[in-house]
Amino acid sequence: MASLFAIGLHGGAGTIAPGTAADEAPYRKALLDALAAGQAVLERGGGALEAVVATVVSLEDCPLFNAGHGAVFTSEARNELDAGVMDGSTLAAGAVAGVRVIRNPILAALEVMRDGRSVILGCDGAERFARERGLQIVEPSYFATPHRLAQLRAVQAAAGERAVVDHDAAAAMDDDAPRFGTVGAVARDRHGHLAAATSTGGLTNKMPGRLSDSSIVGAGVYANDATCAVSCTGTGERFIRGCVAYDIHARMQYLKQDVETASGDSIAQALEPLGGRGGVIAVGRDGRIAMPFNSTGMYRAWLREGETPQAAVFAA
Repeated sequence: MASLFAIGLHGGAGTIAPGTAADEAPYRKALLDALAAGQAVLERGGGALEAVVATVVSLEDCPLFNAGHGAVFTSEARNELDAGVMDGSTLAAGAVAGVRVIRNPILAALEVMRDGRSVILGCDGAERFARERGLQIVEPSYFATPHRLAQLRAVQAAAGERAVVDHDAAAAMDDDAPRFGTVGAVARDRHGHLAAATSTGGLTNKMPGRLSDSSIVGAGVYANDATCAVSCTGTGERFIRGCVAYDIHARMQYLKQDVETASGDSIAQALEPLGGRGGVIAVGRDGRIAMPFNSTGMYRAWLREGETPQAAVFAA
């Protein structure tokens, strides 16, 4: 096991209506394509950090996901994006929050981590930094899609000022098509190093300036070679208050739980008492993968070296 890699990803969790195989096929393909991007890095001996970033870039570029192109709207009908990344071998981390023109926020988060002067950069400062680092800058309209705007209007009509996770926004439209939320990836490379990355457009109809757990180390993203790498998705404020990503690490570090037990217990004991819904993906230092959730479903895919890639939506 010591020489084998493992990788997992998620495309969000929430109230998900079952679809036909034909309906779900494009979405499952998108999940597996993103998984393949990370797998390719690991197969050629690349590191876990490079693998999770490659995976999340693929998800950010796909309009089916609530990250990058295809992100949800704020109450003012704008797209504001957050992303975070962490390297388990050094405990270095980087994040951007509230950005509007960086094509791939996860790449900006990576550059913040590499620069090392900050952990989180927000809004104009993050965008200026991204330009200085040579990242691709786009017009704000790049992120918008007609479907997401229609979701916003439906949520505003049904829920007023309340913000909702992506899948519940689809429900407000009486939209039976599969839809995704926050994206993320975790990986263990052949050297035993771990990394995690998370990216999101946040909540439909969120307050302008609202920052998500995706950009907060220990809440929506965490990695430590001693224990695990974690990426979270769901009701972000509850993940922040429960410090869910770090809580999984702490349960493994101090209670000596395995990754499956720690992840499941954290959902049940740290998230649910706060009224939180969603799920996590986690990979342990031994390469075992856990993907618990307490919502109707969670879009996810995973692979351990030598095994067939898998994708799923609902509980087994």
